[in-house]
Amino acid sequence: MSGLPVLSLIVFTPLLGVAALLFVPGTNHRLIRWVALLAAMGSLGFSLFLVGYDPAGAEFQFREDLPWISAFGIRYQLGVDGMSAVLVLLTTVLSVVSILYSWGPIQMRVKEYYAAMLLLMAGMLGVFVALDLFVFYVFWELSLIPMYLVIGIWGGPQRIYATLKFVIYTLVGSLLMLVAILAVVIANANLPGGTFTFSYEALRGVPFPDLLQAGAFIAFGLAFAIKVPMWPFHTWLPDAHVEAPTAGSIILAGVLLKLGGYGFLRFSLPLLPDAAQSFAPLMIGLALIAIMYGALVAMVQPDLKKLIAYSSVSHMGFVMLGAFVFNTQGLQGAIFQMVSHGITTGALFLLVGVIYERTHDRLISHMGGLNARLPAYAALFGLFTFASIGLPGLSGFVGEFLVMLGAFQYSAWVGAWAMLVVIASAVYMLWMFQRAFFAVPSDWMRRAWGGLHDLTRVEWLSLAPLVVLVVALGVFPAPVLEATAGPVQRILDAVQGAAGLNLVAWPW
Repeated sequence: MSGLPVLSLIVFTPLLGVAALLFVPGTNHRLIRWVALLAAMGSLGFSLFLVGYDPAGAEFQFREDLPWISAFGIRYQLGVDGMSAVLVLLTTVLSVVSILYSWGPIQMRVKEYYAAMLLLMAGMLGVFVALDLFVFYVFWELSLIPMYLVIGIWGGPQRIYATLKFVIYTLVGSLLMLVAILAVVIANANLPGGTFTFSYEALRGVPFPDLLQAGAFIAFGLAFAIKVPMWPFHTWLPDAHVEAPTAGSIILAGVLLKLGGYGFLRFSLPLLPDAAQSFAPLMIGLALIAIMYGALVAMVQPDLKKLIAYSSVSHMGFVMLGAFVFNTQGLQGAIFQMVSHGITTGALFLLVGVIYERTHDRLISHMGGLNARLPAYAALFGLFTFASIGLPGLSGFVGEFLVMLGAFQYSAWVGAWAMLVVIASAVYMLWMFQRAFFAVPSDWMRRAWGGLHDLTRVEWLSLAPLVVLVVALGVFPAPVLEATAGPVQRILDAVQGAAGLNLVAWPW
């Protein structure tokens, strides 16, 4: 099996599914759904090869390297380290869950919908395995277009507004990232002995001048900060989440937001370590604002889906905090938090979609007493709520604990601030859970929500892998932590050995 191009198979199997869909009649919804599911499961099956990633082995494994556009130094370079391997596995699992869950809710333009979902899957997977900056950019763009279609065609009443906002923000970020990539590549070519290459490994460790590092870090940073999303670039997220169909929200929260965090850890820190060192205080400040802002705004949301969307802003702030405190605990916590947030928030959005499909309503004030009417649904909602607030024994605890540990090592004040928000997060999530599931049923619910039924077989099948993962990673997080230890150490070697920029001096 050593000669098997595993990464290409992971990325391109969904595209084979799209090609197969072209030959399926648009009216045969059953066959379309099966083709899409089998393509996604095929990619998931190939991604299981990454479980064999050797933490003690070479940095990038399962490598593929072929010439592509040689005149511009562009190669088809793929490879994974421990960080990208766990994110690839997260992506394939959540994609299968999203496609399976969509069997019931999606009844309009079914063929186009599943084609868009498979294209989206391929784009996201390509981002995590690309080792050439041009290939990375191509896959990054590929992931934007299908999400634009998913929200714009299958979304809610305000989908056009939400789609335009999503596209404007992300396109601006993409253009800035392209400028940063070209600046780094050209600067490297102009250095003595430099070559024109887009290879990540060749560009890492190059001593770029301060001005170039500062400019490229800001451009990369804006692109990735929009994607995270980091305050104050987050405003597209709640609208996109609220208007997206359920599967779109699962992918948006579970994977697309992780592209920004991954971009910081893969490119901004190792490629531009002096700039990362100098801008770290600013990034930590923005992360702390995002953590508190997301929690406070989530607390007053009347819409269940919007509450979870704003909680994502807060949780992803934890990721950014862990990434920029520059110690082992913080960085490992950031990566683990990305994985855990993908599972727990993806599951919560799926569960919100379940109740919305039955009632076409998401207002918390219209709920109450759901625990008695939908006991299995309530139990799973409770499980993922507790995971989201970081209950020990569930996946959310590990990431938050490590980030907190890293934050306290960086500064007691920073750690105390983050700790305060952890408490606030627990308050608003538990308050939401109490009002929706244990309060006296509202008059609205008695009048309008008749005939509610508990989880269906497809909904159980969609949620089952997420239940297993959220418990397994909470009880036994060692495989993820061992896989990410090497990449984290290499990031630390780069940024801790950096001297910082001479042209940046903060007043604090």
